[in-house]
Amino acid sequence: MNSIQILNKLISFDTVSSNSNLELLSFCEKILKDAGAKITLIKNKEGTKGNLFATIGPSDKPGIILSGHTDVVSVKEQTWATNPFKLTEKNNKLYGRGTADMKSFIACALHTAIKSSSMTLTTPLHFSFSYDEEIGCVGVRSLIEMLKKAPFNPLFCIIGEPTSMKVAAGHKGKVNASVKIKGKEAHSALAPNGLNSIYLATNLINEIQNIQSNIIHSSEHDEDYEVPYTTLQVGKIEGGVAVNIVPSSSHFLFEIRNLFDDDPELILQKLKNKANDLVKLYIKKFPDTQIEIKTINQYPSLNTSKDAGVINFVKSLTGNNNIGKVSFGTEGGIFSKELNLETAICGPGSMEQGHKPDEYIEKSQVNLCDHMLDNLLEKLRFGV
Repeated sequence: MNSIQILNKLISFDTVSSNSNLELLSFCEKILKDAGAKITLIKNKEGTKGNLFATIGPSDKPGIILSGHTDVVSVKEQTWATNPFKLTEKNNKLYGRGTADMKSFIACALHTAIKSSSMTLTTPLHFSFSYDEEIGCVGVRSLIEMLKKAPFNPLFCIIGEPTSMKVAAGHKGKVNASVKIKGKEAHSALAPNGLNSIYLATNLINEIQNIQSNIIHSSEHDEDYEVPYTTLQVGKIEGGVAVNIVPSSSHFLFEIRNLFDDDPELILQKLKNKANDLVKLYIKKFPDTQIEIKTINQYPSLNTSKDAGVINFVKSLTGNNNIGKVSFGTEGGIFSKELNLETAICGPGSMEQGHKPDEYIEKSQVNLCDHMLDNLLEKLRFGV
């Protein structure tokens, strides 16, 4: 099978994050086993999803990781011209959910495994396929814990997220957080007898906007990013029952996408301080007043030096000397922070097409990825 034939099969697995990825992993496992790989499958506690880690080549040396996530975002409330779970080719473009983000890279990686079976690798090649990346880089963490106990730390990690085959050295970190607010219910005709939780929410949201404004005007910027500063954003808010009832509870979700040099915990603490100040204003009159700020999940930023060995290594594979950073998050920050592992991002396709209806990848991008991984195999044959 070539990469596009493998991609055709990968797209047929509906691995939206709410679903199992085990059937897809079974398909990957067969290809890798036939190529002579040693395989470890790490399931979640429910046994419904898993991470797959495989190695081809010697087991007594550090190797190169090709890393990708197997889950995709939902197609609900999207209008597609084609079946999102059936690969469709039109005008040298391949359509389907996950073509850009990021099953094409996994397909190319599996094709590389097949080609490696006729070679003897001096440096090992590792494959890391994870679950639940799309909901906050959740699944890969158990795989990382396994690698922490391995006798050899990998040499480099290549995250195959879509970069149009350009080399990216970084991405922002992210914190997802929730705010739950408790006020006091009252009839709206007697509104002063209650404490409007939506007003408390908007006060705190105003603080989020103030922090954002200060960051824009006074914090360090990184011009490698399309948005060159740390961002805060409220994405969902709920509260109230009816217009004639003072709402006693409200709830909103927000995120922080931080540059490497900005500590999101300091930002969270500013918001918690503001929340405490608001509670103090009302606690005597309304003893049940509460504002709870809770982190749902988070992952660290990636900030690999542009002179790092992994950057020069991947540049030598692609022949492209352009180095940038990506606006979206990846598992790369976790590999880098938790394993102290030099990590770069480079993969086929563009995130301009990811997460959208009629997601696609140009066939030329798949060919470029195949070429990069062919160059990788040549290097692994003779030692990195």
